[in-house]
Amino acid sequence: MIGRTRSVVLLGLAGHVIEVEAHLAASLPAFTIVGLPDASLGEARDRVRAATSSSGLSWPARRVTVNLSPASLPKSGSVTDLAIAVAALAAAQEIPHGAPGDAIHLGELGLDGRVRPLRGVLPMVAAAVAAGFPDVVVPLGNVDEARLVAGARVRGVATLAELLRHYGNDTAVPTSTIPARSVAPVQGPVRAMDLSEVRGQADVRWALEVAAAGGHHLLMTGPPGAGKTMLAERLPGILPNLSEADAVIATSVHSLAGSLDPVGGLLRRPPFEAPHHSASAAAIVGGGSLIARPGAISRAHGGVLFLDEAPEFSARVLQTLRQPLESGEIVLHRAHGAARYPARFQLVLAANPCPCGRFYGAGAGCVCSPLERRRYLGRLSGPLLDRVDLQIAVLPATRGDQPEGERSATVAERVTTARERAAARLAHTGWAANAQVSGSWLRERTAKEACRPVWIALDRGLVSARGADRTLRVAWTLADLDGSSGPGRDHVEQALLLRRSGA
Repeated sequence: MIGRTRSVVLLGLAGHVIEVEAHLAASLPAFTIVGLPDASLGEARDRVRAATSSSGLSWPARRVTVNLSPASLPKSGSVTDLAIAVAALAAAQEIPHGAPGDAIHLGELGLDGRVRPLRGVLPMVAAAVAAGFPDVVVPLGNVDEARLVAGARVRGVATLAELLRHYGNDTAVPTSTIPARSVAPVQGPVRAMDLSEVRGQADVRWALEVAAAGGHHLLMTGPPGAGKTMLAERLPGILPNLSEADAVIATSVHSLAGSLDPVGGLLRRPPFEAPHHSASAAAIVGGGSLIARPGAISRAHGGVLFLDEAPEFSARVLQTLRQPLESGEIVLHRAHGAARYPARFQLVLAANPCPCGRFYGAGAGCVCSPLERRRYLGRLSGPLLDRVDLQIAVLPATRGDQPEGERSATVAERVTTARERAAARLAHTGWAANAQVSGSWLRERTAKEACRPVWIALDRGLVSARGADRTLRVAWTLADLDGSSGPGRDHVEQALLLRRSGA
């Protein structure tokens, strides 16, 4: 006797529909799961048996073999618990053989028969719908999240017994009335951070606006208390809303990471990630045994990754950022497979000018030696800084330099207008912002006279070939903010200044 149903497993953000088959044989009682399961999935044997008993049913005294097909696909976690129970009980004729139909079953079982919520339900349901299986059974705590997927017909269940009764088994009795809590933390209201709270710092505010308009990476150097962190935290407030595609991807990443509030719907605003400088490389780029999980750079997809006290991060962490800064994604290889996660973010670095932080202006209060200062900022390697489009010095505000600045909403309007100009120019190219455009495309469309300052800087060794391309990208952003049809020489000279003013 064989029972069948379906479930979904994830490799990175890519969901794969699998078939769950259960075979009952007249032999000594045993329970075996095959099909490349990991240790946590192998433990489903005990969870499924206990949940079935807690639901008032007897586990079949047969040899039960569960196959997860395709067998070549690595499978991990507890997402298939509910599907394994349904397939096994269908094989034991506890429910009608065809009752599950083509439904996808997602859920972890508790020993008392409760169906516990999962991480990553959104990309799983999206994969099921894309594969032609719109009927999805999910834990009750994941219903709001699953319904974010267009076209999905979602049924939420609190217990295994509830699902079995839906499939026609009237003898199943739930023993627990305590609902399983959602894995998604519900966050309280977040205070809006507005640029008008930043007093003075007109040059840095302008650099922040340019970074937002073109999607450029930014380095701010200055003494403690000058406002670097305050400015970085307000960058998401002047960025435009995420596109529909980026909203789905960002929400899927946060669903898998367990940081999604499903009641709020898709993430429409750019996320902001600010890991501590003691974070490991695995915490930043993602990692873990078997199938790697997303890190901070993936959670920042479509938004901002802020590294405060950047020179204090380990060299390994900083160097791992170089590849995703170029490609916009991270591929994590493990023995059981490769996980691919999105990582198109805006990098904002903040650094003190020296270990004591007082080397600015005349540097009278600094106690660091020239060698210590070189070593400190030298932790930010040349190849990393070459990928940072804007470098700006943040000096302490004086008593007379504290006028109230523009509100974030006002700046955001100019940023949105500049982004729209860039989007119209880049239509049908696959790029959405100036920071993503290839150098060859820009060089062909920039006037030769406007490019002359870049080539002079390149010949003098002031910028690299990559730096020259990034200078042109910043120049196009400045032209979009001005409403010009293309960058002039003044835009390019200003872009060169913005790339080196924090050095």
